[in-house]
Amino acid sequence: HKACGLPCVFFSPGDERSRESPAPAEAQMQAGAEGGGRVSRCCWKCSVTQLKKIFWGVAVVLGVCSSWSGSTQLAKLTFKKFDAPFTLTWFATNWNFLFFPLYYLGHVFKSAEKQSPKQRYRECCQFFGDNGLTLKVFFTKAAPFGVLWTLTNYLYLHAIKKINTTDVSVLFCCNKAFVFLLSWIVLRDRFMGVRIVAAIFAIAGIVMMTYADGFHSHSVIGIALVVGSASMSALYKVLFKLLLGSAKFGEAALFLSVLAVFNVLFVTCIPVILYFTKVEYWSSFDIVPWGNLCGFSILLLTFNILLNFGIAITYPTLISLGIVLSVPVNAVVDHYTSEIVFNSVRVIAIVIIGLGFLLLLLPEEWDVWVIKLLTRLKVRKKEELPEGNGDVTSGLPNKSRRTRPSMSSFAH
Repeated sequence: HKACGLPCVFFSPGDERSRESPAPAEAQMQAGAEGGGRVSRCCWKCSVTQLKKIFWGVAVVLGVCSSWSGSTQLAKLTFKKFDAPFTLTWFATNWNFLFFPLYYLGHVFKSAEKQSPKQRYRECCQFFGDNGLTLKVFFTKAAPFGVLWTLTNYLYLHAIKKINTTDVSVLFCCNKAFVFLLSWIVLRDRFMGVRIVAAIFAIAGIVMMTYADGFHSHSVIGIALVVGSASMSALYKVLFKLLLGSAKFGEAALFLSVLAVFNVLFVTCIPVILYFTKVEYWSSFDIVPWGNLCGFSILLLTFNILLNFGIAITYPTLISLGIVLSVPVNAVVDHYTSEIVFNSVRVIAIVIIGLGFLLLLLPEEWDVWVIKLLTRLKVRKKEELPEGNGDVTSGLPNKSRRTRPSMSSFAH
């Protein structure tokens, strides 16, 4: 049964006749009952599995939406007391170290064949090559992604200082369009006209968002920062696919933990330099809002966990919808907490970018599915029309002929 992917056995009447020729009718009824029972059980299992996946999908969507919008709003609130976006980026990235330990805990609770942390680490290290995670591999395959990760988060957080969170969250949705364009150019992915349209929508939305605030320098810088963050995010994803390919859950968890190690070893000096040069300066550590910093880091870690590992329990498209839903959540919060003006240009820009994001979620074979659906609908209409005409004419053949006026009477 292809719908549920489980093996189902069907009995045919011809087979039953060859086995028990004296009672063909009973054999057919028994075969039909057995086959129908197995099909129904198979379909029931299939429907339950799909319902579970949809239920977990809704939970993951709500988690992605709340964690992403919550981290954005908390970052905005943090900058009122702690104006240090790069330090906040560095602090939150250090929490990535928890990825592999959290993954190993899940492995211990769920896997039948439990491995020690060292064995699991060595097995996941094969992702980097036959020699594992060597110093050369660390600098050639991990360090560039550490830089892109830091730039993505820093530009995003710095943009929150310049413009409202609604504009930041909706403009960051353009990263999916940038991923498609880079994949089409660099990875030679399949050309899809609908995704080109989505990329055009994203670019048009960026221009309209800039126009909504009257091209002021403050808003233009903020929009440029978000677009730069979305571009770095797209470059990160495309380079990962180009250089490293696809990763399993344990390999992805180890890779993200390695990025935290790179952050501690090589990025720590930058916040220190910014502090002593008073670019990001605070008078004492007592005024640092540690609750906001830890809350932002936990929400960002939760968002990345759901984004990277949510596909194990639900559909990837549902996870992406959580990012889009964060836009109206941020808009509602901004409406009550800031002086944002939702003029017609800004609303149209938000709708265009959101529509472009949704178009990019369409599967590659969406056009084939649409053609098949339209073909089936046409066949059904053709089957229904003859049946309907037959019922009317067969029921009242003479009456319809007698009462129906000729066309010549209308002519005169």
